[in-house]
Amino acid sequence: MKLAGVKIIIAFFFLLFVKNLNAQQKISFWDEIENFKKKDSIKFPAKNQILFVGSSSFRMWTDVQNYFPGYKIINRGFGGSSLPDVIRYADDIIFPYHPKQIVIYCGENDLAASDTVTAQMVFNRFKELFVLIRKKLPQVPVAFISIKPSPSRQSLMPRMVAANRMIKNYLRKNTRTGFVDVYHKMLKADGKPMDDIFKEDKLHMTSKGYAIWKKAIQPYLLK
Repeated sequence: MKLAGVKIIIAFFFLLFVKNLNAQQKISFWDEIENFKKKDSIKFPAKNQILFVGSSSFRMWTDVQNYFPGYKIINRGFGGSSLPDVIRYADDIIFPYHPKQIVIYCGENDLAASDTVTAQMVFNRFKELFVLIRKKLPQVPVAFISIKPSPSRQSLMPRMVAANRMIKNYLRKNTRTGFVDVYHKMLKADGKPMDDIFKEDKLHMTSKGYAIWKKAIQPYLLK
């Protein structure tokens, strides 16, 4: 094989290596955040709306506006995000919108990521996010939706309860906050998660599950 041909082959594989390396190094959920920013560049949401931000329970609530027709809502749930992800992208999907209220659902994936993630760690992560929000948007009310009891994650329920309790107690000590307890509303009489409000994956909710969330969340939303 001629030297020129060898150089072309080497260059090809080098470019392929660089491309794969960049793909591996891309930050989690980068593409989803970029899609939000692209959508915003076409039509940026008006200020003073209610911002829903967090993980896939929000991301998959694609018709959330229909559940709350009397409110203007921006939905920025993304991927299977955890609290560090929301913190990482706060400058992209929280602060630019100047919301009049922020509603957060996150923490479930933190616990599911590893047995080493404790309730205290989840609370510390939430506190970091809350302090960040209060620093940038000191007057904006913040509501946290309790970590839900998914049937596929029943082994995590003790840590869920503990994390929910710590976050609830913390928010009680701060003004303009709300803790929305959906956890207990999603349990059967025997204390196990309801089965019929979840999809086949036993993780994400059906419309019946979101109906429970609507009833729990609505009293906390600002008109």
